[in-house]
Amino acid sequence: MRVLIAGSSGAIAEAVAKRMRDEGDYVFTLSRAGEPSATHCVADLTKPSSVEQVKAFVEKCGPLDAVFCGTGLLHGGWNMPEKSLSQLSMEWLQQNMLVNVQTHIHLAQAVEPLVKRSSPIKWVSLSAMVGSMEDNGLGGWYSYRMSKAALNMFIRNLSIEWSRKAPGSVVVAQHPGTTDSKLSEPFQAGIAEGKLYTREQTAGRLVDVMKALTPEQSGRLLHWDGSVIPF
Repeated sequence: MRVLIAGSSGAIAEAVAKRMRDEGDYVFTLSRAGEPSATHCVADLTKPSSVEQVKAFVEKCGPLDAVFCGTGLLHGGWNMPEKSLSQLSMEWLQQNMLVNVQTHIHLAQAVEPLVKRSSPIKWVSLSAMVGSMEDNGLGGWYSYRMSKAALNMFIRNLSIEWSRKAPGSVVVAQHPGTTDSKLSEPFQAGIAEGKLYTREQTAGRLVDVMKALTPEQSGRLLHWDGSVIPF
């Protein structure tokens, strides 16, 4: 399988890249850091200018079988997920939308020229169960929840368009489960025993699901085991 993995400097995407290389897949990577090469693109997907930059890179990669977009933001040194409405700021909401949604849009726009009837593609966007409206029984985390819900809608739209353009394509969002990383570190104390997964566990599950994806699953939000999470 020839795959492009975006956000490859992040814990989960980095582990996915390693897992796929170990399985013999041909892996191209994309992140904001590192040295540019024939297999690695350095680009900031938050910027509109990245679309043409990444488009030029993927054209040189040749046909892709799959794309994994692992870009995302939950907290920063200056902001944590909101516990109440009073903590919700437009600046933080916009930052969540920029990193959790716009990066995926820019990557899809860059990859789209490769998506053809003769070469359908598998697309996986790293999302989160907390973006599910039906699953939300706790509230809070306004910006993160809204941005992931928006990402899930983007995935549904993209799946419809690409299924018409390239029948056989599969476009999904996926919840990875709580993984031991900098993203989850501030919240690990409240995680039930056995529910915090290693990066290697998460990567293995995500890769297994990606390789087994079928068009019938397209447009869905999937759990790490491939089961459907309601929007």
